This record gives sequence, structure tokens and C-alpha cells, in this order.
Amino acid sequence: MLIEVCVDSVDSAVAFVILRSRAVRGGADRLELCGNLGLGGGTTPSIGLFTAVQKAVPGIPIMAMVRPRTGDFLYSESEFDVMLEDILAFKSHGARGVVFGVLDKSGCVDINRTQRLVNEALPLEVCFHRAFDMTMNPTTGNVRHLAWSDICEVKGITRILTSGHGKTAISQESLRELGLFLGAGADGSAVDGHPSVKICPGSGINASTLPVLCKALLPHRLEEIHLSGGQWVESAMTWRPEGMGMGVGPGKGEWGVWKTNEEAIRAIRTIADTIYMDLE
Repeated sequence: MLIEVCVDSVDSAVAFVILRSRAVRGGADRLELCGNLGLGGGTTPSIGLFTAVQKAVPGIPIMAMVRPRTGDFLYSESEFDVMLEDILAFKSHGARGVVFGVLDKSGCVDINRTQRLVNEALPLEVCFHRAFDMTMNPTTGNVRHLAWSDICEVKGITRILTSGHGKTAISQESLRELGLFLGAGADGSAVDGHPSVKICPGSGINASTLPVLCKALLPHRLEEIHLSGGQWVESAMTWRPEGMGMGVGPGKGEWGVWKTNEEAIRAIRTIADTIYMDLE
């Protein structure tokens, strides 16, 4: 099973003694690089951060987030232009791929804009991120399948990062949805005439929830998972002006640093390997 870990700093990516990524040393196979991961799901990382992580973990595939701001996924023309420029920059700096999601105001996948971004990114890998989980989702109807079909209309998307429209990828309803998507064309065949797009489950995956996820999705050819394995680490600052902050709000994030937990990733790697060995 391929394990993708999202990080947002060199400190999260690097174990200083051996100059290897904490995530990679813990068992990660691919990194998703973001900015501000602990705040609103992450934004586009700087090119400086990208190149620093790239140097620290040579040979490790890096998927770069392309998200100009936190909040929704309905972008203005100027924001969309920024996304196009960022894709070109990551492409020229040797990214394995890019990660983005674009919706229209009705909550559907914006097919035309998504295709424009994909065209700019090719031949890189392209992941449509959890904006997919924010597509219109009424209590009745078949809109979830419509979002899947819309993404399959776009030529060049490699995978979808999704919790299956649930808050986490481990809720039973979400698992059923993910199982349905994975079962459709997971062997590389066409789905309704469209090329297969892989599903990468993410959100809420940890050592205690991975066995549940695997039990539900391995019959549907689960091949990869996504997690942060991160947590807020207390700041070393001793001077903290009372009542002051930078707008993060109450909690550890106001005086903390978001970092990947190596042990959390290692535990995931061990469990995944054990499950696959048992299958063999």
C-alpha cells in the first residue's frame, strides 16, 4: 500500500541527523507539500519551501498543493490565474504532480476550469483533492456519482483524494461510497467510457482506524492512503504577550507549530504491511 503523507515544513520533512524526511523515515512513499497545513486544510507552498524539501529528500515524489487561499473552492479570475502560474512553477521545479480542486457556485465540479488546470500540469500527475467532498450532496438523488462522472470527463486526472463525502474516511457511509468508487474501474478499465481514476482515501486515517478502512476497501483494490500524521507542537517561545496572537484563535495553534509525528507514520506503515502479508 502506498502511503502519502502531507507536510508543510522542512522540519516536518527532515530528520536532521540523517537528512531524511521524517515522514519518509516513518514509512511514507510520497509527500503532499502544503502551506499552513494546520489551518483550513492547507494552501499553496512557496517555491522556497518546495525546493528545500526536495533537496532534503532527493528522489521522494512530491505532490504540490495548488490552493491560493483557505475557504471554499469557488475562485475568482485572478485567483485562478495564480493557480495556473503556480502549476507552471512547480512543473519547472520538478514536482511529481499537483493537487487542486475547483467547484462552481452550485457545488458541482467546474469541468472547464479543471481541464484548463490539468492541461497546464500535464504530463505531471494530477490529484483532485477533497473539494470533491464538498460537491453538492443532497439527502436523495445521485449527485455523488455525478461528481465522480464529472471528474472522469476531465482528461488527465490521476486520482481523487476523498473521505467519500463523510467527515472522515472511516465512517461507514463514507466507506460504502468509497467502495463503490473504487470498484468502478479500479483495474484500469474504462468507467462509462471514461478512463479509470484512482481513489486515495484520506481524513481520519490513523493506526486505530486503518484496519477498519482496509477491511472495507481491500476487496475494492485499495492501493493508497493519505494522512498527515501531524499535531500541534508547543512553541519554544517563552515571551507571549498577554491577549496577543496572530488570528489563529484559542488553542495550541496560536502558540504552536504543526509537525509530522514520525511514530504515527511508522505505525501506519507497520499495520499496512502486516495486513498485506496476512493476505498473502
